[in-house]
Amino acid sequence: MQLFGPVHLLVLIGIALAAVSSSLLCRRRRVLQRVVRLALGYGLAVNELIWWAFRYSHEGLRFPVNLPLQLCDVTLWATVLACITLVPVFIEFAYFAGLTGSAMAVLTPDLWSPFPSYPAIYFFVAHGGIIVGAATLVFGRIAPMRRSAVWRAFGLLLAYAGVIGAFNKFFGANYMYLCRKPVNASLLDVFGPWPVYLFTSAAIGLALFWLLWLPVRPAAGAS
Repeated sequence: MQLFGPVHLLVLIGIALAAVSSSLLCRRRRVLQRVVRLALGYGLAVNELIWWAFRYSHEGLRFPVNLPLQLCDVTLWATVLACITLVPVFIEFAYFAGLTGSAMAVLTPDLWSPFPSYPAIYFFVAHGGIIVGAATLVFGRIAPMRRSAVWRAFGLLLAYAGVIGAFNKFFGANYMYLCRKPVNASLLDVFGPWPVYLFTSAAIGLALFWLLWLPVRPAAGAS
């Protein structure tokens, strides 16, 4: 797939339209909020289980390189749990980490199979689903943000990165691209060499978290 070519742009537009449409639907038809969020949550879960069944049936379990430990794997399940349970910590992590991570992923996709193969389609469905799910919960006014949500989400992200960094070091893996950049072109290419791009990514990530926080932060005095 050509980066920002016609197909890529159509996919990006489709994800954006789905997020906006779902959010507006939930705002205007509050009676449908439960149906929409459960459909998104269970739909994402089923899609993910089908993918891992497909992948392991073709590749087998190749420890430690093909485990579901990438950030988008975690944010996907956080989005699933957020949609199904409405637990605030899942909603916060899905909104901040899910939106920023998945937005970067779909803007500069690291595809391991050419489009329109099933792995490539799965990639956009999963990452696009995170964006749609998180946006619908928050901008659809299903789940308001709590105070200090941005710091809780960023703290969880750093904690997970620390755990995965230790896993990478011990087993020689590269989850979250903490040890080296992806082979395909990505936004990390402009963030400097290793390990500079890690600190640059963290700083930019926090800045993006704050930008996402501005339109949804609770009014003064709210809990």
